[in-house]
Amino acid sequence: MKTDKGGLIFDIQGFSVHDGPGSRTTVFLSGCPLRCRWCANPEGRELRRQLLFSAQKCLCEKSGCQRCATACPRGAITVSGGMPKRDASMCKGCGSFECARACYHEALRLSGRWYEAEELMQVLRRDRQFWSAGGVTFSGGDPLFQKDFLLDVLKRCRKEAIHTAIETAGYAETADFLEVMSYIDLAFVDIKHMDSGLHKRETGVGNERILQNISRLSTSPWNGRLILRIPVIEGYNDGAEHIREVIRFMKMNGLFEINILPFHRMGTTKWTQLGLEYPYGRQPPGSEQKLKEIQQLFLFCDIACYIGSEVVY
Repeated sequence: MKTDKGGLIFDIQGFSVHDGPGSRTTVFLSGCPLRCRWCANPEGRELRRQLLFSAQKCLCEKSGCQRCATACPRGAITVSGGMPKRDASMCKGCGSFECARACYHEALRLSGRWYEAEELMQVLRRDRQFWSAGGVTFSGGDPLFQKDFLLDVLKRCRKEAIHTAIETAGYAETADFLEVMSYIDLAFVDIKHMDSGLHKRETGVGNERILQNISRLSTSPWNGRLILRIPVIEGYNDGAEHIREVIRFMKMNGLFEINILPFHRMGTTKWTQLGLEYPYGRQPPGSEQKLKEIQQLFLFCDIACYIGSEVVY
């Protein structure tokens, strides 16, 4: 997606060691075409800045502070029961966010900042001195959602010999997907489910475009490293038959590396702070034994399978 504001980024993490080789900088771009019900970064799903509210930090009940309500020019915040209540529908289109600036204790926090490509490059150049055989990883949201901005930055990285990695669902027009990948050294591409109907049920979109893009990439002249990923969800995509379908797909496309990720509920707080109910709030965490069983299925078929952060670089 193209904008006149550069790129919207909701987080930049230095000294990252789990998103590619070495110590790296991970850049989280806002916007995603999927709506995964287990999403750990819900503040990055929309291509707009987001307000998050932490009740634990709010002093309204304790001291009577109502600075956010007083500052809001739209009257979207009212105080009820000793706590501020925000009507999110009245916030749409607001670009000033006086409420967040008025909160001295960061109970109201604004997520997301617009960057020009060169401004982001300055951050990467600053961090580069701390990288150990590292580089930059683009995550999200989904970086492909801001394809034009991403390409601008990737081309600059190529000129400066910066190693590039991406974490993506792969849901994009094939021409766009392949163009971005031509500037990527290492790609993690998700397979949520091989059944398109079940994929759509939990992510909002079917999987045809994703599987097609993976197949096209595997037969293209691209010489980067591709590692597929499965976020393993109990009762959804952890069954042996589903894993065998993934293996068949990988074999058909000459792919031999996959990373299986245990489910966690670390994003629950963010859903709450956005005023949303987390659909997977009661989902049990991933079983280590189940992950090892899945790993053995891949290994038996001569496919390298890494659990969690155990990827070999």
